[in-house]
Amino acid sequence: MLNIATHMDFEGQGRAEKLSRVIITLFGAVGLLWGYIIQQFSQTVYILIAGVVLASLLTIPPWPIYRKKPLNWQKPRPDSQTTQSSSDDTKKKKKN
Repeated sequence: MLNIATHMDFEGQGRAEKLSRVIITLFGAVGLLWGYIIQQFSQTVYILIAGVVLASLLTIPPWPIYRKKPLNWQKPRPDSQTTQSSSDDTKKKKKN
């Protein structure tokens, strides 16, 4: 079907979090300054909401910039108890 990636790597998650904090902080500061200049607190809130929406659009979806360094997982080793019990079972079968 569709091959859409739905994950971010660990460094990408950190990058997305840092970017969202920077965007929201900048929009909050600009909104506060603009609202103070025109004496309208509602303008401050609107600008802050615009920053949250922008930060959400840039950081919530797993864009390719957040998937540059995937982890290379090790292959699972067979469980030693499982291998031992299976070899014991084969020995019992051979005796019968």
